[in-house]
Amino acid sequence: MKNFLKSRTPNYPLSLQATVIGLFSALTIALTIIIQIPVPATGGYINIGDAAVMLSGLLFGPIVGGVAGGLGSALADIITGYAFYSPWTLIIKGVEGFLAGLISRRDRFSYLDLIACFIIAGPWMITGYFMVESLLFSVAAAIVELPLNVLQFTIGGLIATPVSIAARKVSQQLNTVKDR
Repeated sequence: MKNFLKSRTPNYPLSLQATVIGLFSALTIALTIIIQIPVPATGGYINIGDAAVMLSGLLFGPIVGGVAGGLGSALADIITGYAFYSPWTLIIKGVEGFLAGLISRRDRFSYLDLIACFIIAGPWMITGYFMVESLLFSVAAAIVELPLNVLQFTIGGLIATPVSIAARKVSQQLNTVKDR
């Protein structure tokens, strides 16, 4: 497991990883706050923060994706008055970012990685919030929010996909120039 995890985590110095975590936490907060659509049934909201959660994992691996996704999303909950969701969000979004990073391969890029991200990380987030909302409110309230969570993840994925493809292409071009 350690080698598997290491193969999916860039070999950056700790200071650079901390910087990237800070930047992607801030991006996650910004994208979560910029568009919030309240859901009265659960007292929650839908947003586009999933784009940054997935992007951090897809580009920088499971550690950055997990920490930045969980921390940024939980802080956004606290900042916007949804603090009661923040412990759950920390776990759900943290695992979502971790899974996106675990799925993404460092050595090569594959569209299958993106599809796997949708198949694994998306249902994790959707199921996680369904369970929390069933526990905190009711199954009926969780059912009301279920399609909205699907929509939220889908929109986040539609944003993260082209951005991650473009970022990887730019990174490859920069590495080619550097190697000359």
